[in-house]
Amino acid sequence: MAANTPPVCDFHWPAPDFDLPGTDGLRYTLHDVSGPRGTLIMFICNHCPYVLAVLDRIKRDARELQARGIGVAAICSNDAEAYPDDSFDNMVKMAEKEDLPFPYLHDEDQSAARAYHAACTPDFFGFDAKGGLQYRGRLDASRMSPAPEDAPRELFEAMKQVADTGEGPRDQVASVGCSIKWKPAA
Repeated sequence: MAANTPPVCDFHWPAPDFDLPGTDGLRYTLHDVSGPRGTLIMFICNHCPYVLAVLDRIKRDARELQARGIGVAAICSNDAEAYPDDSFDNMVKMAEKEDLPFPYLHDEDQSAARAYHAACTPDFFGFDAKGGLQYRGRLDASRMSPAPEDAPRELFEAMKQVADTGEGPRDQVASVGCSIKWKPAA
């Protein structure tokens, strides 16, 4: 399980659309999850130790950002045949057990991960109200274990800035996590 680091933010890059099933039985597009003051799309999965280490922080920040008008959704794109913990049925179980406060979407054909150029779990994409990328950084200084409680809330503060000004911070630290588990090439 090698750590993978995504590239830095490509400011104003347009958010790709998607149409994916959620663990709640509904289908979601980018429009469905977009907020009036911005949108946060997260690539996560059920088994990644980087995600599991910060899942409580992700849920906390998602709730607080939603209260500020930021739409939030998470997408799991991993190959479920090779990584059964990331199957849709297990995603449903995790969403219920963890009481996820955002749609948890299944990207079975990995088209969303490819369109977003997702690199790892977690991988965060913060968009402004017009759908332009403003943040592609980390949640905070956490790795496979949570950062100290008083660590700066980088994702939260960046998205709060996006909601307030329409622009993300110029200095961003890339997220680190497990690579997306790609399906074998056909």
